[in-house]
Amino acid sequence: MLKLTKKADYGLMALKFLAEHPESVALSAKDISDEYHIPAQLLAKTLQQLTKAGLLKSHSGMNGGYALARAARSISAYEVILAIDGPFFITSCTKGAKACDLTPSCTIKEPLARVNDTIAGVLKSISIQDLAEHEPTRTEVSQLVSLTL
Repeated sequence: MLKLTKKADYGLMALKFLAEHPESVALSAKDISDEYHIPAQLLAKTLQQLTKAGLLKSHSGMNGGYALARAARSISAYEVILAIDGPFFITSCTKGAKACDLTPSCTIKEPLARVNDTIAGVLKSISIQDLAEHEPTRTEVSQLVSLTL
């Protein structure tokens, strides 16, 4: 089963929350943590990673916190996941330069690479603004799952 890490999930939730509150100059990790009942320390580390990746700006001081570094429309779900978890692959044979011993007889590497590319394409097409404007329906979630299978 393909599954986001908790940190990637929390990162997406945090950016969605920031996109839903564009009137705020900066929101604290505590604001986001309280809203979604996310462990504050884990969220703080996740927000630091997203800041380091250039997806968030951090503001220090009394009214400090985090804000999106770019327009929510220009930040993809893929970028967030990549910033937190690094590149993702559905099988270990699609990553790295070292060839697999089974490469000459393998019949699944290329089809699985296409599945991986399809998933990446879907995640690249979903912006943080899309998440903020729309809660996916069960049908849409099912369609995304069927794309990956």
